[in-house]
Amino acid sequence: MPSPVSADRPAAQPPGPGSVEALIRQTRRLKGDVDAVRRDTRSDGTDPEERWQRALYDLALHQLDDLDTHLAQLRDGPAPAPAGPPEAPAPRPAPVTASRGSLLSRVGSAEWNLLTDEATWSGELYQILGLDPARPAATLDELPALVLEEDRPKLTAMVTDCLVDARPIDGEFRIVRPDTSVRTVHMMGEPVLGADGGTASMWAVLRDVSDLRREQRTVRERRDSLHRHRRQERTEHRIAAELQEAVLPPWRGSLRLPHQGPQTLDLAAHRLPADAGTPIGADWYDALELPDGRTLLGVGGLVGHGVAVTSGMAMLLGAVRGMAMAGTEPGHLLTLLNRLLDATVQPALGSAVCCHYQPETRTLTWAQAGHPAPLLYRDGTGSALNAPDGTPLGASPGAVYGQCAATLRPGDLLVLHTDALVPGHSRTATADRLLALAPRLGAARTARDCVRTVVEEFGGAGREDDACVLVAKVVG
Repeated sequence: MPSPVSADRPAAQPPGPGSVEALIRQTRRLKGDVDAVRRDTRSDGTDPEERWQRALYDLALHQLDDLDTHLAQLRDGPAPAPAGPPEAPAPRPAPVTASRGSLLSRVGSAEWNLLTDEATWSGELYQILGLDPARPAATLDELPALVLEEDRPKLTAMVTDCLVDARPIDGEFRIVRPDTSVRTVHMMGEPVLGADGGTASMWAVLRDVSDLRREQRTVRERRDSLHRHRRQERTEHRIAAELQEAVLPPWRGSLRLPHQGPQTLDLAAHRLPADAGTPIGADWYDALELPDGRTLLGVGGLVGHGVAVTSGMAMLLGAVRGMAMAGTEPGHLLTLLNRLLDATVQPALGSAVCCHYQPETRTLTWAQAGHPAPLLYRDGTGSALNAPDGTPLGASPGAVYGQCAATLRPGDLLVLHTDALVPGHSRTATADRLLALAPRLGAARTARDCVRTVVEEFGGAGREDDACVLVAKVVG
């Protein structure tokens, strides 16, 4: 029913059938596109961002369904009135054409005549409220009895403002149905003024928005869960990065070990970080002067990412340094390290290569645990050292690790690296790429120049995991 309050404004022209039909086609095409994207978004329910996206897709489809139904009503016009004599109106049955949960079953209308104290409800409103269509419609005085007690003041204020101050109604409240279920209803209405300017009646359209509000609530909850998850990820990323910085040697580029004699090794190392936003890994490198004059060289890593794995790396690196300082040979050191990983509360898998360099004889004694062998560059060519047997750390509790020895010459270059140095490449392909750098590395003056060459070659964007490289050049 049009309201006299708006009688002095020019009436809007109704849309033509063709334009409405075009809108319906656009809406249904958009609905199909959204549904297709939703189906393509596969989720196992464990990723908070995917759960939030799924909830948004469901909400968008819900609203597009409603829009499609509204536009169809505009195109088809009002439903025809039932035939029958006016003096014997038929009772208000619940609509049989509206399926349960459809838009038509969620929208009802009502009018309250203040002069006769009569109320008229549509059948859909009875269905929304869960009431028998045969019972009389509730008056404005009786309406609050259907509303949840804590929402009654809100309804009373809206109705009072409408009747006294001629303000439009636009608000929500919750109703309690006879089966004790609670539904959320959105009410929009206006006063109808009589000839004397007073309020003669009030009409309203009531929509059951329970499903819509539930879906919106789901979106909010999953958005909040996603925010918490991201905050936790940022915190863990920061802690892991700080822990990694704390335990790795505090040097970048060249390092002169603090021994008393002349420098025998020119050392340089670098950690190539993964792209921003990627979890921190647990790759490590180390160079340490031992009490007997030898030098410890090592690289390795643990499988996984995050604070727990980085903590394990810190524990492992501390154990490597302690056993090396106690004079443990590389093979036996890895044997004990393997037992340590197996005995931890959270067993881990990893790999490592451990070397001892004796400067007096230029002898390199080394062992490996499931790790790429050191690369030796000499006279402009390169090759991998023959590797002793060694399973990955943590894979076999009783594993015993052998060791090999190689004699180096002045000018020789050793390159130790972790698995992810060349993204997307196997160990063999990574070694081939590194060995192909032999002419450039041979022409480099210092170990730091060699590291710079490796970083320039393999340190670009697109890295999903961090990696380490350590270069040792024999200088005396």
